[in-house]
Amino acid sequence: MTAPRPAAVVVLAAGEGTRMRSATPKVLHTIAGRSLLGHALVAARRLEPARVTVVVRHERERVAAHARELDPTVLLADQDAIPGTGRAVQCALSVLDAAAQAGQAAATDGPGRSGSAVGLQVEGPVVVLAGDVPLLDGDTLAELLAAHVADANAVTVLTTEVEDPTGYGRILREAGTADVLGIVEEKDADEAQREIREINSSVYVFDSTVLRSALGRLGRDNAQGEVYLTDVLAIARADGGRVRALRTDDPLLVEGVNDRVQLAALRAELNRRLLEDWMREGVTVVDPATTWVDVDVELARDVTLLPGTQLHGATTVGEGATVGPDTTLTDVKVGAGASVVRTHGSGAVVGAGATVGPFAYLRPGTDLGDRGKIGTFVETKNAQIGEGSKVPHLSYVGDATIGVETNIGAASVFVNYDGVNKHRTTIGSYARTGSDNMFVAPVTVGDGAYTGAGSVIRRDVPPGALAVSAGPQRTIDAWVLRARAGTPAAEAAARALGDRSTEDLSPQARLELERAQRAAAGPAPTPPPTLPDHPAEIHDLPADTKDTAR
Repeated sequence: MTAPRPAAVVVLAAGEGTRMRSATPKVLHTIAGRSLLGHALVAARRLEPARVTVVVRHERERVAAHARELDPTVLLADQDAIPGTGRAVQCALSVLDAAAQAGQAAATDGPGRSGSAVGLQVEGPVVVLAGDVPLLDGDTLAELLAAHVADANAVTVLTTEVEDPTGYGRILREAGTADVLGIVEEKDADEAQREIREINSSVYVFDSTVLRSALGRLGRDNAQGEVYLTDVLAIARADGGRVRALRTDDPLLVEGVNDRVQLAALRAELNRRLLEDWMREGVTVVDPATTWVDVDVELARDVTLLPGTQLHGATTVGEGATVGPDTTLTDVKVGAGASVVRTHGSGAVVGAGATVGPFAYLRPGTDLGDRGKIGTFVETKNAQIGEGSKVPHLSYVGDATIGVETNIGAASVFVNYDGVNKHRTTIGSYARTGSDNMFVAPVTVGDGAYTGAGSVIRRDVPPGALAVSAGPQRTIDAWVLRARAGTPAAEAAARALGDRSTEDLSPQARLELERAQRAAAGPAPTPPPTLPDHPAEIHDLPADTKDTAR
């Protein structure tokens, strides 16, 4: 049997959400990589409705722009100053009717056609849901719609039971039947009604004719002075329509977000459910408590996610790959059998069997080929690194193309920015570059070429050539002994040089060593005075020694 399709889905997104205490409209806050409004629109589209309308008011332009970004075909209904969910649906229904008339007019106008769309209205089931219920899925909505159509209900409401129903509208049922008498809001409920634990989820299916008729009779005679959509149920029943409820046993499925605490709780719950689904599909999640995945992430069988892993956006991970620990990837494609360790990456591609990290930074435009390597403390950006090529350590590779099976030496920098423009470096295949190289773009190193350690490559290097830019090394013997005399370095050097044969030292080194040794020895001691051998010559002694001589 073909699943029923609604004439329209109305998403309520006009509220201010003051309890969020945020400059961002409530429905634009995100859970699992998707806004609250985005979750509602995805669930709505699962029903394949003829039209979807989003009701907006607070931060109208921001919410409307986001809705159109998510779904360019969505209709927008502006709620006026009259408060309440009933008024919001009135505004939506007016937009839907206008769209139906415009569509019919477009179909009947033109050569050889005639007709009128005046008075045309939306007909069939209309689904209404809140824009802040992120765990509500399309399957639950489809079940609700199917029950509505099968029972030929005027209204069908989705409900659940909770331990603490404070703040929710209570479901009033007719004793002994499945029928619903109505919904009473918390502020309008009496003591007995407040004991009821079955609550309204604010998710409904209405017959469009019943809805249109009831909306015209809604008032604001209630504790909050609002136009309640919930009053439609009592009106529909009074008009002889069947009003029933579909109760879900999963309260979190219909829980809305009112503050940051609920936002965090539902984010954690959705993440738990996503990880559980992936584990049942053959993914190993070592520590679900510290692992986060967005709703649009795709994982293959036998993927392993280690603790501290976060996968965002449209990230995909191939079969048998390992990600983590402590890794955050956004819109990254990881190939089969690859390993990504302690890495932050976005907008990048990691080939099959490649290795990345630890402590790597993959910026947008990075494309690492199969079996390639981006190693420890390496940053890449707009870099195509060929199959089997390696950038193992302490390097920056920006705006570069590297061929296959090439090795980039440690501490290399691709100097791509001249202060105004970015330029590109090309390294060929099977090349070997020395450590501590600077490639000053634009520059090309040919296939099979080598560069010496410490080189600054400013000009193109032909295939198979060796480029060495450093001049000859100059050594000044014993310089430390003279220029840094008295330091620990000089003392260590003197000891080391003193252990060597003077014949092995250069003249300059011998001279400096002798000076250092004399300085270390200090000045020669003054010899004591010599006393005469005969006492008669005592008068010839210095004055300060006469007493001693006696």
